[in-house]
Amino acid sequence: MMSDDKLIPASPDADAYAKTADANAAEIFDREDPFALFADWLTEAKKKEPNDANAMALATADASGLPDVRMVLLKDVDADGFVFYTNLESGKGGQLVDNPQAALCFHWKSLRRQVRVRGAVEPVSDAEADAYFASRARDSRIGAWASKQSRPLESRFALEKSVAREAARFGLGEVPRPAHWSGFRIRPLSLEFWRDRPFRLHDRMFFDRPDLGSTWTVTRLYP
Repeated sequence: MMSDDKLIPASPDADAYAKTADANAAEIFDREDPFALFADWLTEAKKKEPNDANAMALATADASGLPDVRMVLLKDVDADGFVFYTNLESGKGGQLVDNPQAALCFHWKSLRRQVRVRGAVEPVSDAEADAYFASRARDSRIGAWASKQSRPLESRFALEKSVAREAARFGLGEVPRPAHWSGFRIRPLSLEFWRDRPFRLHDRMFFDRPDLGSTWTVTRLYP
């Protein structure tokens, strides 16, 4: 049964494809470093996306193997991997401790591009977590103490009471990082770069390696 055409957008036409055709025609298949290519694309996305160009879908799995996915923010990236931060007692925190592997997807609608990442997950160092936590707004640091992330909440008022209680406890003093709040680094074994080309004849460039110590193999994929 077809969905209501008022709800589902129509497929792009030639005019829609033309808006990004030139930008997505530049050569990428001579690139050998996926992290450098990712940095180039993220730089372009920061100029075009209306907000949160560093937003990414993070996919994990629970103890039964059932997938779970949510949006988080990338906070660091280099040749070692992609870093984000969270409450370790949250749903995703528990899943990553029990099953330390994950997938990411960046989707930049303004560029008609996406990047997919799969790999092993490891905790960041305490020094990294402390440095990032200290860079956050004070109210965000207090919120990390006040929120029992992913657990049942009786009302918005209960959350606001918890925030007020923690704010009073710290007063004008420093707000240290809670032991239950830290970060994870996803160390990729594969990355796929996808970009829109006219009439679904998209470009796909796949980097993979059997382990973290190996060099990348680069493959062009059919759309």
